[in-house]
Amino acid sequence: MATQMSTPDTGAVLEVSKRVLFICTGNYYRSRFAEAVFNYQAEKDAMGWRAFSRGLAIHMAPDSPLMSEHTSAALAARGIDLCHTGPIRVQLSEDDLLAADCIVALKEVEHRPMFIRQFPSWTERVIFWKVSDLDEAQASEALPAIERNVTELLAILKQIA
Repeated sequence: MATQMSTPDTGAVLEVSKRVLFICTGNYYRSRFAEAVFNYQAEKDAMGWRAFSRGLAIHMAPDSPLMSEHTSAALAARGIDLCHTGPIRVQLSEDDLLAADCIVALKEVEHRPMFIRQFPSWTERVIFWKVSDLDEAQASEALPAIERNVTELLAILKQIA
């Protein structure tokens, strides 16, 4: 089912028919960055895809701020407005999985076990990337890796459209 959305920059109306779901642990840093980069580029290319993001354990993220400062700074450096990501952290639900045409979790060794525990029947539908959180990788490494993965995903989705 296609929905219409207006672009924040120009107000142009686009048909959005497919949805990508980016998932990390806290919906605070990696998934929000992937969502914003994807939405910014998909909108520029009028692809008909829209991303949203969720967390498998949002209670593990800080209460404030609502988004990692690394994420907001990296988006600003790229000229990507925060309107391309959701305003708050959101816990993943089965309804989110049902609403997605493509599901991406940001780090396989971290998120596959969480998926098996929380959503075992969905695990095989998830594309698992290998992007570490701040406890294992600097933002200067992780965020460009996410950006590369998003760019590759966009190229694949363009080919199958």
